[in-house]
Amino acid sequence: MTETSRRSLFKVGALLTAAATGTGVAEAEAVPDGRKARPVGRHIAFGADPATQVVISWQQLQKVNRPYARIATRAGEFGAPIAAEVRTLKSEIGWQEGDHSFPPHGPDPMYQYYLHVRLDGLTPDTTYFYVVGHESCEPGEVAQFRTASTTGTPFTFTAFGDQGYGYNARKLTSLAADQGPAFHLALGNLSYAIHNGTPNVEGGHPTTDKYDAARWNSLLAQNEFLTKNVPWMITLGNREMEEWYSPNGYGGVRARFTMPDNAWSGSTGIYAWRYQNVGLVSLDGNDICYRNTANFGYTGGKQLTWLNGQLARFRKDPAIDFIVVYLHHATYSTSDGGGAESFAQQKWAPVFDKHQVDLVLNAHNRVYERTDPIKAGRAGKTGTTYVTAGGGGQALDKFYQDAPESYLGHENPSGTPTMRCFEKNSDKSTDTEVTWSRVRYRGYGITAIDVTPKTTTAPARMKIRALDEDGGLIDEITLRR
Repeated sequence: MTETSRRSLFKVGALLTAAATGTGVAEAEAVPDGRKARPVGRHIAFGADPATQVVISWQQLQKVNRPYARIATRAGEFGAPIAAEVRTLKSEIGWQEGDHSFPPHGPDPMYQYYLHVRLDGLTPDTTYFYVVGHESCEPGEVAQFRTASTTGTPFTFTAFGDQGYGYNARKLTSLAADQGPAFHLALGNLSYAIHNGTPNVEGGHPTTDKYDAARWNSLLAQNEFLTKNVPWMITLGNREMEEWYSPNGYGGVRARFTMPDNAWSGSTGIYAWRYQNVGLVSLDGNDICYRNTANFGYTGGKQLTWLNGQLARFRKDPAIDFIVVYLHHATYSTSDGGGAESFAQQKWAPVFDKHQVDLVLNAHNRVYERTDPIKAGRAGKTGTTYVTAGGGGQALDKFYQDAPESYLGHENPSGTPTMRCFEKNSDKSTDTEVTWSRVRYRGYGITAIDVTPKTTTAPARMKIRALDEDGGLIDEITLRR
């Protein structure tokens, strides 16, 4: 690495204050000299331009002095330390209920320290190596990432949601890594730190939600073998509404992750970016969810206005073939779990139709389901394909009214799939028989999307593959432009 590149590769944000993030600055003393506190839970993310922008993030289980990252284009030839931005979460033990015993001599409150280094001005289509450390700990294992190409090359990305931690969850992370993805989309309800709360209203209800902040430590450690090398792009689920951390319960998310968040100043989990010929949009489904209403309508229509403008810009961009929207909540689904969101059908689906969104990925319902192309609420030969990829590791849901599974090699045309749309703040629902539910699978698995750019003789292709937890193919379809 040249001396010039060492100077120009990064920009570092200022230390977040409690007022800006809703998190507290730790009163605890830093780790004494000579006592090592190893970095854990490394996870990287792209910026809005993945060819030139990456964020390196990790966690320290204790407060440390002068944390940093060092990067290189050749392993072992690392540049000068790049100071990390420290974001601190303060969590009172008294408002937590874990699936473990809190030690009687443990700290109260619990502090979690998250470190972030923003890198800018990187070289496209280049492998970078990095290490992280701090004053009392020499850098450890070398990790790496690759910036996006600016020329058309085939690539794969993966997606699933409702992961949590545990045997099934880790198995799916391994399966995603096996696909060699350029990036991974984590479709909300990430750690299940909010767990077993009042039925169907988990998230945004601090008086009834059960919460264990340490589950985030487990999730980050579990996924590190993937996320240290593959950008992990998150979207917000209802269980990310942690009301103990302002604003809007998103202070915890803002401490742990650095997403582009470029919709407007202060937006969280709402952002747009482009990877080669694919325009991607992350939405906050909590804004339109009738069942988990803590943040319903909190953007005052701003998200919808931004979405309409952003999709218009993507569709006018000659470099973009496909548009992919990802969020947690389901616009269309026949699952009995979270059901489908009628407000999204009324407000967002017409915008998807207008700008010819190719694919919408969501979770929330802990099953796999793919629709036929839908336009104006009806199945047809053209329109938007909706995929629910919620079998990420947690307890599975059922299909409404026990509609039969139907997937590759096990097609079942019997039964009548029915869409269930819950009424606001109610277990009551409006039920509609549908014809667009093409594939239904009640099991764990991931979705992998293979993108092939267009050539002078062939259109651009986006192949959607659904794999069960053992890697078996349960669904496959190819979209072309």
